[in-house]
Amino acid sequence: MRITSQLICQAADLLNGFVGFNRKTGRHIVRFSEDSFGMDVADDSITPAREFVWQPGIAHTMTLKRELIQLLLDQNIDDRLNLTEPLRVYMQREDVPEISAERRCIS
Repeated sequence: MRITSQLICQAADLLNGFVGFNRKTGRHIVRFSEDSFGMDVADDSITPAREFVWQPGIAHTMTLKRELIQLLLDQNIDDRLNLTEPLRVYMQREDVPEISAERRCIS
């Protein structure tokens, strides 16, 4: 199967869970409910994982950041996060620049 940037972007949009920054430990943690973080994680730092991996880029684009995907991989809960093969390939292909794309909500 050929992995395209479109498949990688789709895989990123299918990520599960929420990421929050734990002030006490200085680390990002993943939970599967917004309510399960506790007092050490500020509400404004809680982001759905599928949004966490994207960072604002130039103009109306966003960049799929490898370092943020790596934070999710480091949690070692790939199945629960729904980290699939296209994202693993993206992480292995450091010779290819990070993906930048225009993202918008479709209803």
